[in-house]
Amino acid sequence: MSLFKLRGKLGFGHQALLAVAGVVITLALWWALAEAFATQRPLVDGGLTALPSALDTTITPAQRDSILRQDSLLLAGAKSFEKVYPVLPPPTRIPGAFQQLIAHDELVSNTLRSIWLNIQGYLWALLIALPLGFLLGLIPLFSGLFSRQVDALRYLPLSALTSLFIVWFGLEDAMKVAFLAFGILVYLLPVIVQRIREVEDVYVQTAFTLSANNWQAFRSVYLPAVFSRLMDDIRVLTAISWTYIIIAELLNRQGGIGGLIFIKSKMGQIDRVFAILLLIILIGFVQDRIFSYMDTRLNPHKYLKNKWPGIQECQYGIFFILLVLLAKALFPTLLSGALVGIGVLAGIVLTVMGEFKLAGASKTK
Repeated sequence: MSLFKLRGKLGFGHQALLAVAGVVITLALWWALAEAFATQRPLVDGGLTALPSALDTTITPAQRDSILRQDSLLLAGAKSFEKVYPVLPPPTRIPGAFQQLIAHDELVSNTLRSIWLNIQGYLWALLIALPLGFLLGLIPLFSGLFSRQVDALRYLPLSALTSLFIVWFGLEDAMKVAFLAFGILVYLLPVIVQRIREVEDVYVQTAFTLSANNWQAFRSVYLPAVFSRLMDDIRVLTAISWTYIIIAELLNRQGGIGGLIFIKSKMGQIDRVFAILLLIILIGFVQDRIFSYMDTRLNPHKYLKNKWPGIQECQYGIFFILLVLLAKALFPTLLSGALVGIGVLAGIVLTVMGEFKLAGASKTK
């Protein structure tokens, strides 16, 4: 098989080999660029004297010139140098940066806080977008009244609205969740309306031919058709959601990996900044896999010809986890973290039981 054939398919062996080669090439290019931008920093006895700020009125110009002269003499007399990476750290420094972040910068707690903000933003956006989207997509009255306004929301520069969200919600987590939910809502609401319009009329007409009323047509035709496509759209929004989290956390740098990136970049700790960026990529990948799994279990008709045993248990487990998280987002003071953890764990156990049942059923058929 030619590797340059248009839309050609790779075998498993070629795909694995090329994936490994791609990682090696990426790391080699990363290392080469890091070395190309590396500089030599002189090492002097006693260190350099810090220059006062230009706003400092307690020092005279002569004293400032004296400090600069002393620094120049120390630099001129340096006999040893240290290689530093002010622009791009080499890959070998990233593991050590993770260790420093975990030990000194509370990386785990900041990451969990940002993940929870992401989950809350998704839940609030879905809670608002789903009923509004179905109203706009199904009821001509609401579509005629508000469809143009909804389409216009997509052209809003969301980063320019941060000051308004600060005025409305303050600087705490409520502002971050609201900003993230609005950012997802702006993209999700028109998508829901579009997915409703894409439902083929033959299915709707078939439902009405079988004497279905409006509610039955909505439940048996529109709801599964829209949800089966909407999961793919939600997966696309993963990258957008993390972009808005970073923007929101930069406004109030009191926890979260967005604020941590800002602080480390200001301190010149570029290796730690890249470590956090790689962590965000990893979280986004895991989040995408979770959404993909939810799609296969909540919309089994897309992947399976029959509803196998175990699917229902998986669905119950997923719905239970979502309900627990939604309850925590809606009533944060009523549910403690321990109760949320127990509820999520119970949903995971139910889902795993369904997976075991599904695996056993697939072996017998």
